[in-house]
Amino acid sequence: MSLESPVLDIDPLIDDPRTRIVVCCGSGGVGKTTTAAALGVRAAERGRKAVVLTIDPARRLAQSMGLSELDNTPRKVAGIDESAGGELHAMMLDMKRTFDEVVLQHTDQERARAILDNPFYQSLSAGFAGTQEYMAMEKLGQLRALDEWDLIIVDTPPSRSALDFLDAPKRLGSFLDGRFIRLLMAPAKVGGRAGVKFLNVGMSMMTGTLSKVMGAHLLRDVQTFVAAMDSMFGGFRSRADATYKLLQANGTAFLVVAAPERDALREASYFVERLAAEDMPLAGLVLNRVHGSGAAQLTAERALAAAEALDDLSEPDDPGAPNDLDDPDDPETADATDTVDAGPAAGNPSTPRLTGEFDESAENLQSVGIVDQPGGKAGLRTADGGEGTPSTDSADTSSPESPTGSPAAPVPAQDPEAGRSTNPDPLDADRLAAGMLRLHAERMQLVARERRTRERFVSVHPDVPMVDVAALPGDVHDLEGLRAIGERLAQGQPTAA
Repeated sequence: MSLESPVLDIDPLIDDPRTRIVVCCGSGGVGKTTTAAALGVRAAERGRKAVVLTIDPARRLAQSMGLSELDNTPRKVAGIDESAGGELHAMMLDMKRTFDEVVLQHTDQERARAILDNPFYQSLSAGFAGTQEYMAMEKLGQLRALDEWDLIIVDTPPSRSALDFLDAPKRLGSFLDGRFIRLLMAPAKVGGRAGVKFLNVGMSMMTGTLSKVMGAHLLRDVQTFVAAMDSMFGGFRSRADATYKLLQANGTAFLVVAAPERDALREASYFVERLAAEDMPLAGLVLNRVHGSGAAQLTAERALAAAEALDDLSEPDDPGAPNDLDDPDDPETADATDTVDAGPAAGNPSTPRLTGEFDESAENLQSVGIVDQPGGKAGLRTADGGEGTPSTDSADTSSPESPTGSPAAPVPAQDPEAGRSTNPDPLDADRLAAGMLRLHAERMQLVARERRTRERFVSVHPDVPMVDVAALPGDVHDLEGLRAIGERLAQGQPTAA
């Protein structure tokens, strides 16, 4: 049974002025960064003022857009066709710098300096679980508040699980609202001698234990950080909630990016269900790196059968096949095989010729070297065409030493560089054709496997619009490659399983 999903129309999506945010999400290694960059290029050249926010640590986006580097500030991309009135900017999230900007923006200078110099804050802003995802949401909120771009395209962090992107704001909020943080904030909230007395009486045992586990310096750094951040905790939570609502707004569109592989589509299926549960707008699924064939009518089975038939035709007779005359256990036969040449001696076809015995019927083959015939031909010399090689400039086409004066046998055409015959070998052509047929069979087996994987996804989510993006032979390194991806996104066909 053939299953088809609705078509995902990319151009109407990015052309709609009501679409303000496009979020490309999915598991790692499926082409989110390339998809986000291609969407940005296509939207800009169709008249949108777009900015692409990437979290790609490999900096492939900067290279493909011709930028030496990307940082926390949007940079304009050169080479974009702005005839339609659009333009493109790009930036890469700097997690620590974004965190620093939040601190500087929402607290006074003295307290901001205390926070920025705190060792616990430096560790938190550089590598705390969920910080990168939260800061991506923080930067998205900042860009949307500036209102300088009418389309923001977000490349989500390369998390092991795509759900980290949605869970990060809540995870950080839970951390800030946790009992441990509230306990450490208690002395600062109580204040004065009462706070000191409370700390000494009610927390002496706990702080002593924590000092042994965490170390006295770490515990002091955490308490100092929490005390300085006390006024900012409410701001973190409120902005996280505001960004979460922004993702649920009608102007936001989620594009789930996946590859036609079982693990990637399983993650995409889970993400589609999560978006529906969170009431977030799903535009559709981009199925990236889909393989096809220009000769789909030739099945893998027929290609393999044809390759085997060509192998049978190209296999020569086995010269080492056993026979009654050659018995390896017979000492007389074994001795004879060591001394007998392959051809019969002249004058007696049934008599074997010993190795090294002169054969008067042998020709002057190039691989033999100098062989003086009884009839002469002293002009022939070694196989490398050295001294004595007959001249080809002579008008006489017959051998002057030949008793009959008959024309000499034609010499096969030679490759002057390789020293090999330029005449094609039918056996080589058969082997090449058999190899090509096997490659085609492998491709058709891959196409069938990807079709079955898509069929399982479509059977579970038949209403999710999809678009296929054909795999490219290599990586994308420039704007032309991004334009090619954009064309494939716009012209992709609905998935048919």
